[in-house]
Amino acid sequence: MKKKGFTILLAALTISAAAGGSVYVAERARSVRAESVSSSDLAVSDQEGKSFDRMESDGSESSLDLLAASLPSGSIAKTDLEDISDEEMKRTGVADVSSDVMPALVSITTTTIQNVQSWFRGGNFQIENQYAGTGVIMGQNEDELLIVTNNHVVEGAKDLTVSFVDEESVSGQVKGTDPDNDLAVVSVQVSDIGRKTLKEIRVANTGDSDDLVVGEQVVAIGNALGYGQSVTTGIVSALNRTISGTDGSVTTKYENLIQTDAAINPGNSGGALVNMKGEVIGINVAKSGLSTVEGMGYAIPTSKALPIIQKLMNQKTRTKVDESEAAYIGFSGQDITPQVMMLYNVPQGIYVTDVAEDSPAEKAGLEVDMIITGFDGHTISDMDDLRSILEYYAGGETVKLSVAVQNRYGYVNDELELTLGLKRDYLNEGAAYGEDS
Repeated sequence: MKKKGFTILLAALTISAAAGGSVYVAERARSVRAESVSSSDLAVSDQEGKSFDRMESDGSESSLDLLAASLPSGSIAKTDLEDISDEEMKRTGVADVSSDVMPALVSITTTTIQNVQSWFRGGNFQIENQYAGTGVIMGQNEDELLIVTNNHVVEGAKDLTVSFVDEESVSGQVKGTDPDNDLAVVSVQVSDIGRKTLKEIRVANTGDSDDLVVGEQVVAIGNALGYGQSVTTGIVSALNRTISGTDGSVTTKYENLIQTDAAINPGNSGGALVNMKGEVIGINVAKSGLSTVEGMGYAIPTSKALPIIQKLMNQKTRTKVDESEAAYIGFSGQDITPQVMMLYNVPQGIYVTDVAEDSPAEKAGLEVDMIITGFDGHTISDMDDLRSILEYYAGGETVKLSVAVQNRYGYVNDELELTLGLKRDYLNEGAAYGEDS
């Protein structure tokens, strides 16, 4: 069967570009191919590696029920919609569902810095961009409110603001990301949230997406077009969809998605797809972008997302370290552009051009011609990625550095154990490479 290609839009919204420029609205599009994928029973594991069985016909709790219950919880209440039977669920109004779930939704605004080459004046200059997306409050620990969103909403964020249902806004931190599955967790300090807001917001209830059937009614809630939370409704159009998005020569594959005809628009990324019980059964991620195609939006199902979310919620939340503790690696490198990737069949990352003598990089085994692809679990696309991440790490910490190493057959992945140096120690000694790493 011939596979047809079309375009999807990752549903995050570019709301402005600042550097003397005008405010504009734009969508980030990727060329994609969609195909159906056969369904299969999924098993998920808790942190100790124990496998949960799928729901049995005797009514015992499903793996997703157990996993959702294990997410961190605190003093903020769960959404309080009454228990609804399957028969009553069909008669519950969209207004009831949306009013109950809305307190669990937040708007996310991020600021990123883009380096742009000037063809007329020479050199580079920076553009400040703002993006709008959505998040779902899905957990709380002693100190933090934990919000789930898409990785592409927070990727490269210099600053991040979270706005709640009552329009109070506070600063947030990226707690953890999973770029391969386009998921992220943002944390907000509970102490930064006003008492009135704490009474208004809720932790979302989570449902098992494996219970969905084609034709079932669903509701999508998100920060569409950056205007604030809005509600659309539709049905589950298909299950287990796979779409492949291409940005230049970099292809991202999304698997086992829920397809819905509920409108998913720019700004909806990271928002909730909920069933008529008011349970989150998907995280909205993309829509078809062709003008000839309507009613094809996609969400990451909870059956896939919850194990990843649990892992991200348990990561350490990092804040930017003081300059006196700034980390140093000790290498020079060159960004691998999409054109180079395509021409030479090399992975995306930083090509190592030199390693400083007696530096942390040399001690870790980093060598010229290696390609740095990851740092402490974070995907590294270029030098700007690495610099941004290093702002949150202090000298003396030990991390895993992911590298691609060339052999006679191509590139193979490897990991190095890197103990970061103190930048001030190396720079005070006059060491080179401080500008790059």
